Amino acid sequence: MSEFLTKLGAFEGQVLTPTTWGPDEVNTPMIRHWVETMGDTSPIYLDDDAARATGRDGAVAPALMAQVWTMRTFNDKMANNDPSQVWTDLIATLDEAGFTSVVATDSDFEFFVELLPGDRVSLTEVIESISEEKKTGLGVGHFVTTLKTYRNGDDEVVATQRWRTLRFKPKGSEKPVEKPAEKAEKAGKSSGAIPGLRPRPALNVDNAFWFEAAKEHRLVIQRCANCGVLRHPTGPMCGACQSLDWDTVDASGRGIVYSFVVNHHPQIPGFEYPLVVATIELEEGTRLIANMTGVAPDDVEIGMPVELDWIDADPDLTLPAFRPAAREDS
Repeated sequence: MSEFLTKLGAFEGQVLTPTTWGPDEVNTPMIRHWVETMGDTSPIYLDDDAARATGRDGAVAPALMAQVWTMRTFNDKMANNDPSQVWTDLIATLDEAGFTSVVATDSDFEFFVELLPGDRVSLTEVIESISEEKKTGLGVGHFVTTLKTYRNGDDEVVATQRWRTLRFKPKGSEKPVEKPAEKAEKAGKSSGAIPGLRPRPALNVDNAFWFEAAKEHRLVIQRCANCGVLRHPTGPMCGACQSLDWDTVDASGRGIVYSFVVNHHPQIPGFEYPLVVATIELEEGTRLIANMTGVAPDDVEIGMPVELDWIDADPDLTLPAFRPAAREDS
């Protein structure tokens, strides 16, 4: 354990993300989309005169948009370009020791300079600290804290953000996870199943009911008690009428494959590879992400009719899955 902590400690102070400029300047259209989505009605973000009335030179960007201007583009993310070799090495170190699951715990922002349309924003991220092993409700793990620094084109610090995540072993996982190649060598043959527990869901007051129903092999959909709109993922408020009152309905279990991917890597405990992960459009109209069962990856098709199946992963975790629907003429 001490050797492992020493290895983790060596990452502290290293640059996780070298100074990287955001792909676009601060711009009014993006600000408009953001404030409308967030329901922020302050006029200083879109109206120059309103902003001048507060002593500013003109409209400014919302402070909380600092991170928006530096987010990676879709093509960059799809190319699987890691931010740096340091990031790649850190995740590999944690994965090899069995800390394969991650959950964000908190984000602490501090703001110094307001951004104006036309500004460019850069991001630099440093690994500030990695905790000793901690026991949490999700499992044992290490808290990784990074410090993100946002600067404008004049090299002024616009904001800082301490971003903390927990890298943990799912509950019940007591020993490091072997690499697939090592297991294959020991067994003398390769296997698609990776032993171990699946990662635990991050349960909260807004989703616990859904997982409890799954344990009873019931697929439920959250329904607004005011206007009747169905929604998934689960949440505290109706997006249509903003009501906080809700109940549930039982899904029929029928649907179609809306889209899907076949995962080969990274291989983590509790799954069998190749792994078909599909977006299922239920008969009721909502969609959810689930594994496919009873079908080879090459046979999955967009629009394929499916029906509900269940994965009893372990005594504490049951998840819905979907298999090809039985043909009516069979």
